[in-house]
Amino acid sequence: MKKEVINKILDILEETYPEAECALHHQNVFQLIVSVALSAQTTDKSVNQVTPDLFAAYPDAFALGDADPEEVSKYIKRIGMYKTKSKNIVNMAKVLAEKYDGQVPDDYDKLVELPGVGRKTANVVLSVGFGHQRIAVDTHVFRVANRIGLVNAKDVLKTELALMEVLPEDRWSRTHHSLIFHGRNCCAARKPDCENCSIAEYCEKHL
Repeated sequence: MKKEVINKILDILEETYPEAECALHHQNVFQLIVSVALSAQTTDKSVNQVTPDLFAAYPDAFALGDADPEEVSKYIKRIGMYKTKSKNIVNMAKVLAEKYDGQVPDDYDKLVELPGVGRKTANVVLSVGFGHQRIAVDTHVFRVANRIGLVNAKDVLKTELALMEVLPEDRWSRTHHSLIFHGRNCCAARKPDCENCSIAEYCEKHL
């Protein structure tokens, strides 16, 4: 896909979804990293329903790191894999408290060393929490980017690397959110709404 076409697609998506940003409710980077870790294989909406009470009980890394995962799991049992996630976020908070004085590090390598933090979570934290240009590839970004023809990659990592090659770096973070919103609102997995798609004329699958 030519650069002019890619930029046109990005322009249209930004116009279509001017409100596109991180949908997880958070007041600081600690809340952000916990929320992103909880969002794996569940919806942001579900996470937003459980985090207010969770953060009221455990407002920082010190409180969460000292918590019993069994007690923490009671706050998040409405979301998928809640037992595993409760252990992960407690262990993650413990490392933050002991190693980083309760602060979330602004460093990719340090982030992915934290329990329960993978590449996607680290990229979201760096982008949303610290303002770096990052492409975080979730199921929506993976599906939409490959379906419309921005890239042609077989897995999440290859999609991320390919997008970094073809997208202007100063648009990485914004495009991440635009693709997520397009995936949620139009380009669904089973039945994409091609008739009402703002970028249909540029979509390789549609063409």
